Amino acid sequence: QLQASGGGLVQAGFSLRLSCTASGRARSGDAVAWFRQAPGKEREFVAGILWGIASTSYADYADFVKDRFTISRDIAKNTINLQMNSLKPEDTAVYYCAASPRRYAVPRDRSAYDSWGQGTQVTVSS
Repeated sequence: QLQASGGGLVQAGFSLRLSCTASGRARSGDAVAWFRQAPGKEREFVAGILWGIASTSYADYADFVKDRFTISRDIAKNTINLQMNSLKPEDTAVYYCAASPRRYAVPRDRSAYDSWGQGTQVTVSS
């Protein structure tokens, strides 16, 4: 089960931090990702990371968030975090965390994910 939190309303240029807490899941090597869905648009991949890998963590980012967003893990807290900096109005969406049973790879296709959190709203005003 995944629980997302941390959304809110901010002005453009400011930051937010989203958290996704996993309970009863997350084997080492599982992929956990953030997706987002804006009104009238398809749900799209934002960033993903492999859970529990002791070596340098593997992370993947959509081009539109590179150099602005950072995904990280807090293994002790069973949490995946998404630090979002330099937010833009076009980042406004409901953000979802998701887990995939595919191991040692971070799929960008939402159909690869079988467990979803409830979503948290991020609104960026101009």
